[in-house]
Amino acid sequence: MTEPVAPGQPEGPGLAAPPERLPPAVRVRLQIAYDGEGFSGWARQPGQRTVQLVLEEALGRALRLPRPPALTVAGRTDAGVHARGQVAHCDVAAEPWAAIAEAARHRLARALPPDMRVHRVAAAPPGFDARFSALWRRYSYRICDDPAAADPLGRHRTLWYPRRLDLAAMNQAASACLGEHDFAAFCRGREGASTVRALLRMDWARRAPSVAEATVVADAFCHNMARALVGALLKVGDGSRPAGWPAQVLAAAVRDPSVRVVPPHGLCLEEVGYPQDAQLAARAAMTRRVRGPGQVREPGASP
Repeated sequence: MTEPVAPGQPEGPGLAAPPERLPPAVRVRLQIAYDGEGFSGWARQPGQRTVQLVLEEALGRALRLPRPPALTVAGRTDAGVHARGQVAHCDVAAEPWAAIAEAARHRLARALPPDMRVHRVAAAPPGFDARFSALWRRYSYRICDDPAAADPLGRHRTLWYPRRLDLAAMNQAASACLGEHDFAAFCRGREGASTVRALLRMDWARRAPSVAEATVVADAFCHNMARALVGALLKVGDGSRPAGWPAQVLAAAVRDPSVRVVPPHGLCLEEVGYPQDAQLAARAAMTRRVRGPGQVREPGASP
């Protein structure tokens, strides 16, 4: 006696119903700039105005989608952190995208508030993942170390510091922290997440007589890493700690309460670097590798 065939299932031994075919999708890459002052960071939070929430809802309206698309971002930013070169992607159905691709950027400009813009929106190359394909993230941090000469119009993106900074000493201290290390001393830890990162560049230069700017580049950042590093270097720059102190803190690999996490408004995500198109998928696979027992890399953590 044979078992009855379920409704919609083809008859015959070993045959199953064909899987439901999803409509073809396009991965869309976005380059985003925003003033972080009015946002509670990147990630969606109940009852909070966040970059992800505002942008996803604007995308849903501008692209005429039945529901807002889910965004994957290169680097989650904290409340108050700015961006000029943030990168994200979302997957949308191919048919509606083809109809509005040319007009997408201008539609987004009309749908977004004035503290956010999408400067580029286009179909991504095969294998692209905004988060896992990234090679590095570049941040800047601006400090005015002569408050009497500070620009009031720049106060929302520049930290005012009361003491003159010795940039040569800060650069000496920063150079000793370059390379791949466990940055647990400068990170807010998360259970199961690695704090191993490769700090590729960190140096200071004067953009104006009273303004010092740090350039910080890493393959990825763990939570508060960039701002904690800046805080440690400020102690070197104002003479309260020797140039070798940040490297000693780094080697200890535990949070040091004397390291101050500087305010977020001086920090800006300037650029995210990616490999050539043919290497995007391989880079994404490599970035997902495990670093130590039970520790998975989280390349998109807040800096």
